[in-house]
Amino acid sequence: MISKKYNSKIKKILLFISCATLLSGCESALLNPKGQIALQQRSLILTAFCLMLIVVIPAIVMTILFAWKYRESNVNAKYSPNWSHSNKIEAIVWTIPIIIVIFLSILSWKSTHELEPRKPIASNVRPIEIDVVALDWKWLFIYPKQGFATINQIAFPVNTPILFKITSNSVMNSFFIPQLGSQIYAMAGMETQLNLIANYPGIYNGISSNFSGQGFSDMKFKAIVTENNQGFEKWTDNIKKSNIVIRDMNDFENIAIPSKNDPVKYFSKVDPTLFLKIIEKFKMNHNMVHNMNYENG
Repeated sequence: MISKKYNSKIKKILLFISCATLLSGCESALLNPKGQIALQQRSLILTAFCLMLIVVIPAIVMTILFAWKYRESNVNAKYSPNWSHSNKIEAIVWTIPIIIVIFLSILSWKSTHELEPRKPIASNVRPIEIDVVALDWKWLFIYPKQGFATINQIAFPVNTPILFKITSNSVMNSFFIPQLGSQIYAMAGMETQLNLIANYPGIYNGISSNFSGQGFSDMKFKAIVTENNQGFEKWTDNIKKSNIVIRDMNDFENIAIPSKNDPVKYFSKVDPTLFLKIIEKFKMNHNMVHNMNYENG
Protein backbone atom coordinates (compact mmCIF):
# COMPACT_ATOMS: atom_id res chain seq x y z
CA MET A 1 0.00 0.00 0.00
CA ILE A 2 1.36 3.41 -1.06
CA SER A 3 1.91 5.79 1.83
CA LYS A 4 0.22 9.22 1.92
CA LYS A 5 3.61 10.97 1.75
CA TYR A 6 4.64 9.00 -1.36
CA ASN A 7 1.23 9.60 -2.94
CA SER A 8 1.58 13.35 -2.33
CA LYS A 9 4.97 13.39 -4.08
CA ILE A 10 3.52 11.60 -7.11
CA LYS A 11 0.70 14.19 -7.34
CA LYS A 12 3.20 17.07 -7.20
CA ILE A 13 5.32 15.52 -9.95
CA LEU A 14 2.27 14.95 -12.17
CA LEU A 15 1.11 18.53 -11.53
CA PHE A 16 4.53 19.88 -12.51
CA ILE A 17 4.57 17.82 -15.73
CA SER A 18 1.03 18.96 -16.59
CA CYS A 19 1.87 22.64 -16.04
CA ALA A 20 5.05 22.35 -18.09
CA THR A 21 3.12 20.69 -20.95
CA LEU A 22 0.35 23.31 -20.94
CA LEU A 23 2.68 26.28 -20.67
CA SER A 24 4.83 25.01 -23.52
CA GLY A 25 2.10 26.20 -25.87
CA CYS A 26 2.18 29.75 -24.52
CA GLU A 27 3.93 32.41 -26.57
CA SER A 28 5.59 35.43 -25.05
CA ALA A 29 5.09 38.54 -27.17
CA LEU A 30 8.35 39.99 -25.92
CA LEU A 31 10.27 36.92 -27.11
CA ASN A 32 8.52 36.89 -30.52
CA PRO A 33 9.38 40.37 -31.84
CA LYS A 34 8.16 41.64 -35.21
CA GLY A 35 9.90 45.00 -35.24
CA GLN A 36 13.45 46.34 -35.27
CA ILE A 37 13.22 47.93 -31.79
CA ALA A 38 11.63 44.82 -30.26
CA LEU A 39 14.38 42.64 -31.77
CA GLN A 40 17.06 44.75 -30.10
CA GLN A 41 15.18 44.65 -26.80
CA ARG A 42 14.87 40.86 -26.94
CA SER A 43 18.60 40.61 -27.55
CA LEU A 44 19.22 42.83 -24.52
CA ILE A 45 16.90 40.73 -22.31
CA LEU A 46 18.47 37.41 -23.36
CA THR A 47 22.02 38.73 -22.97
CA ALA A 48 21.32 39.99 -19.44
CA PHE A 49 19.54 36.72 -18.62
CA CYS A 50 22.48 34.59 -19.77
CA LEU A 51 24.92 36.73 -17.79
CA MET A 52 22.84 36.23 -14.65
CA LEU A 53 22.89 32.46 -15.23
CA ILE A 54 26.70 32.53 -14.92
CA VAL A 55 26.14 33.25 -11.23
CA VAL A 56 22.83 31.49 -10.66
CA ILE A 57 23.59 28.06 -12.18
CA PRO A 58 26.88 27.43 -10.28
CA ALA A 59 25.22 28.63 -7.05
CA ILE A 60 22.33 26.16 -7.49
CA VAL A 61 24.63 23.29 -8.49
CA MET A 62 27.01 23.90 -5.56
CA THR A 63 24.09 24.14 -3.12
CA ILE A 64 22.87 20.70 -4.22
CA LEU A 65 26.39 19.19 -4.22
CA PHE A 66 27.27 20.62 -0.80
CA ALA A 67 23.99 19.40 0.69
CA TRP A 68 24.64 15.91 -0.71
CA LYS A 69 28.33 15.71 0.16
CA TYR A 70 28.00 17.03 3.71
CA ARG A 71 24.79 15.24 4.64
CA GLU A 72 24.64 13.69 8.09
CA SER A 73 24.83 10.13 6.77
CA ASN A 74 28.09 10.75 4.85
CA VAL A 75 30.67 9.83 7.48
CA ASN A 76 33.55 10.01 4.96
CA ALA A 77 33.18 13.75 4.30
CA LYS A 78 36.08 15.88 5.51
CA TYR A 79 35.24 17.72 8.73
CA SER A 80 37.04 21.09 9.22
CA PRO A 81 35.43 22.91 12.15
CA ASN A 82 38.17 25.56 12.34
CA TRP A 83 38.25 26.47 8.63
CA SER A 84 37.25 30.11 8.07
CA HIS A 85 38.93 31.61 5.00
CA SER A 86 40.14 30.86 1.46
CA ASN A 87 41.78 33.44 -0.82
CA LYS A 88 40.88 31.39 -3.90
CA ILE A 89 37.19 31.27 -3.01
CA GLU A 90 37.15 34.99 -2.13
CA ALA A 91 38.77 35.84 -5.48
CA ILE A 92 36.20 33.81 -7.43
CA VAL A 93 33.20 35.04 -5.39
CA TRP A 94 34.12 38.71 -5.92
CA THR A 95 35.79 38.78 -9.34
CA ILE A 96 33.05 37.09 -11.39
CA PRO A 97 30.17 39.33 -10.13
CA ILE A 98 32.33 42.46 -10.60
CA ILE A 99 33.05 41.50 -14.22
CA ILE A 100 29.36 40.82 -14.85
CA VAL A 101 28.28 44.14 -13.29
CA ILE A 102 30.84 46.04 -15.41
CA PHE A 103 29.66 44.29 -18.59
CA LEU A 104 25.99 44.93 -17.76
CA SER A 105 26.74 48.60 -17.04
CA ILE A 106 28.39 49.06 -20.44
CA LEU A 107 25.59 47.13 -22.15
CA SER A 108 22.89 49.20 -20.40
CA TRP A 109 24.58 52.51 -21.19
CA LYS A 110 24.97 51.59 -24.85
CA SER A 111 21.45 50.19 -25.29
CA THR A 112 19.88 53.14 -23.46
CA HIS A 113 21.24 55.50 -26.11
CA GLU A 114 20.55 53.17 -29.04
CA LEU A 115 16.94 52.52 -27.97
CA GLU A 116 16.09 56.09 -26.96
CA PRO A 117 12.33 56.33 -27.79
CA ARG A 118 12.65 59.81 -29.36
CA LYS A 119 15.50 58.74 -31.63
CA PRO A 120 14.29 58.57 -35.27
CA ILE A 121 14.68 55.24 -37.04
CA ALA A 122 17.09 55.38 -39.98
CA SER A 123 15.14 54.60 -43.15
CA ASN A 124 14.73 55.75 -46.74
CA VAL A 125 10.96 55.68 -46.22
CA ARG A 126 9.27 58.81 -44.92
CA PRO A 127 7.79 58.20 -41.43
CA ILE A 128 4.06 58.32 -40.69
CA GLU A 129 2.97 60.46 -37.74
CA ILE A 130 0.26 59.16 -35.42
CA ASP A 131 -0.98 61.24 -32.48
CA VAL A 132 -2.07 59.07 -29.55
CA VAL A 133 -4.45 60.20 -26.80
CA ALA A 134 -5.14 57.92 -23.82
CA LEU A 135 -8.78 58.27 -22.79
CA ASP A 136 -10.89 56.54 -20.12
CA TRP A 137 -10.80 53.70 -21.26
CA LYS A 138 -9.93 53.70 -24.92
CA TRP A 139 -7.27 54.94 -27.32
CA LEU A 140 -7.83 57.81 -29.74
CA PHE A 141 -5.46 57.81 -32.72
CA ILE A 142 -5.16 60.90 -34.91
CA TYR A 143 -3.49 60.91 -38.32
CA PRO A 144 -2.87 64.68 -38.68
CA LYS A 145 -1.37 64.51 -42.19
CA GLN A 146 -4.14 62.27 -43.52
CA GLY A 147 -6.86 64.20 -41.64
CA PHE A 148 -8.75 61.34 -39.96
CA ALA A 149 -8.89 59.56 -36.59
CA THR A 150 -9.78 56.18 -35.10
CA ILE A 151 -10.68 54.57 -31.81
CA ASN A 152 -8.77 51.41 -30.79
CA GLN A 153 -7.22 50.69 -34.19
CA ILE A 154 -4.21 51.86 -36.18
CA ALA A 155 -2.61 50.76 -39.43
CA PHE A 156 0.60 51.44 -41.33
CA PRO A 157 2.70 49.72 -44.02
CA VAL A 158 5.48 47.26 -43.23
CA ASN A 159 9.05 48.64 -43.05
CA THR A 160 7.73 52.17 -42.57
CA PRO A 161 8.94 54.19 -39.55
CA ILE A 162 6.15 55.42 -37.28
CA LEU A 163 6.43 58.51 -35.09
CA PHE A 164 3.97 58.30 -32.21
CA LYS A 165 3.26 61.52 -30.31
CA ILE A 166 1.55 60.51 -27.08
CA THR A 167 -0.45 62.27 -24.37
CA SER A 168 -3.30 61.57 -21.96
CA ASN A 169 -6.64 63.24 -21.43
CA SER A 170 -6.84 62.20 -17.77
CA VAL A 171 -4.66 60.01 -15.54
CA MET A 172 -1.21 58.73 -16.46
CA ASN A 173 -1.27 55.76 -18.80
CA SER A 174 1.19 53.67 -20.80
CA PHE A 175 1.19 52.93 -24.53
CA PHE A 176 2.60 49.53 -25.50
CA ILE A 177 2.71 47.27 -28.57
CA PRO A 178 4.78 44.37 -27.14
CA GLN A 179 5.81 42.75 -30.44
CA LEU A 180 7.01 46.08 -31.84
CA GLY A 181 8.75 47.25 -28.66
CA SER A 182 9.13 50.07 -26.11
CA GLN A 183 6.28 50.94 -23.78
CA ILE A 184 6.12 54.64 -22.97
CA TYR A 185 4.01 56.71 -20.60
CA ALA A 186 1.19 59.05 -21.58
CA MET A 187 0.72 62.03 -19.25
CA ALA A 188 -1.83 64.84 -19.28
CA GLY A 189 -0.47 68.18 -20.45
CA MET A 190 2.73 66.56 -21.75
CA GLU A 191 3.92 65.01 -24.99
CA THR A 192 6.10 61.92 -25.19
CA GLN A 193 7.43 60.47 -28.43
CA LEU A 194 8.05 56.93 -29.58
CA ASN A 195 9.59 55.70 -32.84
CA LEU A 196 8.74 52.16 -33.98
CA ILE A 197 8.90 50.11 -37.17
CA ALA A 198 7.36 46.75 -38.10
CA ASN A 199 9.48 44.30 -40.11
CA TYR A 200 6.65 41.86 -40.80
CA PRO A 201 3.01 42.36 -41.86
CA GLY A 202 0.33 41.19 -39.46
CA ILE A 203 -2.07 42.27 -36.74
CA TYR A 204 -0.46 43.00 -33.38
CA ASN A 205 -2.03 43.60 -30.00
CA GLY A 206 -1.63 46.96 -28.32
CA ILE A 207 -2.39 47.48 -24.64
CA SER A 208 -2.44 49.91 -21.77
CA SER A 209 0.34 48.72 -19.47
CA ASN A 210 -0.37 51.10 -16.60
CA PHE A 211 -3.41 50.68 -14.33
CA SER A 212 -5.79 53.56 -14.97
CA GLY A 213 -9.14 52.64 -13.46
CA GLN A 214 -12.13 50.33 -13.84
CA GLY A 215 -11.93 49.86 -17.62
CA PHE A 216 -8.18 49.33 -17.72
CA SER A 217 -8.31 45.60 -18.57
CA ASP A 218 -10.31 46.25 -21.76
CA MET A 219 -8.21 49.22 -22.91
CA LYS A 220 -6.75 47.41 -25.92
CA PHE A 221 -6.25 48.14 -29.60
CA LYS A 222 -5.06 46.50 -32.81
CA ALA A 223 -2.05 47.57 -34.86
CA ILE A 224 -2.53 46.44 -38.46
CA VAL A 225 0.70 46.23 -40.47
CA THR A 226 -0.13 46.04 -44.17
CA GLU A 227 2.05 44.31 -46.75
CA ASN A 228 2.39 47.47 -48.86
CA ASN A 229 1.21 51.05 -49.30
CA GLN A 230 -1.78 49.88 -51.31
CA GLY A 231 -3.08 47.95 -48.30
CA PHE A 232 -2.67 51.02 -46.10
CA GLU A 233 -4.46 53.23 -48.64
CA LYS A 234 -7.32 50.74 -48.80
CA TRP A 235 -7.64 50.96 -45.01
CA THR A 236 -7.63 54.77 -45.11
CA ASP A 237 -10.26 54.80 -47.87
CA ASN A 238 -12.52 52.72 -45.64
CA ILE A 239 -12.14 55.27 -42.82
CA LYS A 240 -12.98 58.20 -45.09
CA LYS A 241 -16.37 56.60 -45.78
CA SER A 242 -17.40 57.20 -42.16
CA ASN A 243 -20.03 59.85 -41.45
CA ILE A 244 -18.59 60.68 -38.01
CA VAL A 245 -16.20 63.63 -37.65
CA ILE A 246 -14.31 65.45 -34.88
CA ARG A 247 -14.66 69.13 -35.72
CA ASP A 248 -13.62 70.76 -32.46
CA MET A 249 -12.99 70.29 -28.73
CA ASN A 250 -16.71 69.91 -28.04
CA ASP A 251 -16.84 66.84 -30.27
CA PHE A 252 -13.70 65.55 -28.59
CA GLU A 253 -15.10 65.97 -25.07
CA ASN A 254 -18.13 63.89 -26.05
CA ILE A 255 -15.84 61.13 -27.31
CA ALA A 256 -13.71 61.35 -24.15
CA ILE A 257 -16.61 60.51 -21.82
CA PRO A 258 -15.46 57.44 -19.80
CA SER A 259 -16.67 54.14 -21.29
CA LYS A 260 -15.62 50.51 -21.19
CA ASN A 261 -14.82 47.91 -23.84
CA ASP A 262 -15.30 50.32 -26.75
CA PRO A 263 -15.52 48.96 -30.31
CA VAL A 264 -13.39 50.28 -33.16
CA LYS A 265 -14.67 53.61 -34.52
CA TYR A 266 -13.66 55.68 -37.54
CA PHE A 267 -13.76 59.47 -37.91
CA SER A 268 -13.45 60.63 -41.52
CA LYS A 269 -12.39 64.17 -40.57
CA VAL A 270 -10.55 65.55 -37.58
CA ASP A 271 -9.09 68.87 -36.54
CA PRO A 272 -5.35 68.39 -37.35
CA THR A 273 -4.42 70.56 -34.34
CA LEU A 274 -6.58 68.57 -31.90
CA PHE A 275 -3.60 66.86 -30.27
CA LEU A 276 -1.98 70.20 -29.41
CA LYS A 277 -5.28 71.58 -28.14
CA ILE A 278 -5.68 68.62 -25.76
CA ILE A 279 -2.23 69.31 -24.31
CA GLU A 280 -2.83 73.08 -24.14
CA LYS A 281 -6.07 72.76 -22.17
CA PHE A 282 -4.17 71.21 -19.26
CA LYS A 283 -1.56 73.94 -19.39
CA MET A 284 -4.30 76.56 -19.31
CA ASN A 285 -5.96 74.85 -16.33
CA HIS A 286 -2.61 74.70 -14.55
CA ASN A 287 -2.00 78.41 -15.13
CA MET A 288 -5.49 79.28 -13.88
CA VAL A 289 -4.99 77.29 -10.68
CA HIS A 290 -1.55 78.84 -10.20
CA ASN A 291 -2.96 82.37 -10.60
CA MET A 292 -5.83 81.67 -8.19
CA ASN A 293 -3.41 80.34 -5.60
CA TYR A 294 -1.19 83.37 -6.08
CA GLU A 295 -4.13 85.78 -5.64
CA ASN A 296 -5.38 83.93 -2.55
CA GLY A 297 -1.92 83.55 -1.11
